[in-house]
Amino acid sequence: MNVNESAENYLETILILSHRLPVVRSVDIANELGFKKSSVSIAMKNLREKKHIVVSDSGFITLTPSGRAIAEEIYERHQFLSAWLTKLGVDPEVAVQDACKMEHVISRESFNAIKQNIQL
Repeated sequence: MNVNESAENYLETILILSHRLPVVRSVDIANELGFKKSSVSIAMKNLREKKHIVVSDSGFITLTPSGRAIAEEIYERHQFLSAWLTKLGVDPEVAVQDACKMEHVISRESFNAIKQNIQL
């Protein structure tokens, strides 16, 4: 599951959007992230080539099992780290921003150790 931060962000966004929308399209991702549709199209091509997503003929984007696993791992980190920082007294907006950075660089081992030793 070795992917870069940008790919992780896209996969996480697809996961989040799939909970809110009946179908996810490139335009939805572009709107959510504030990116140009052309940038999202390039990223979707890369994710498709790595077999992390499937794009239907209608342009609907679905996570593959590998894409879903990455997205869920990153999303879990984001949720946990945001909640933990907020509980420590960090302003919620700052906590979300910091969690967005931390979720990509922390190792699985360190994250699991933190999770096991912190009560939220």
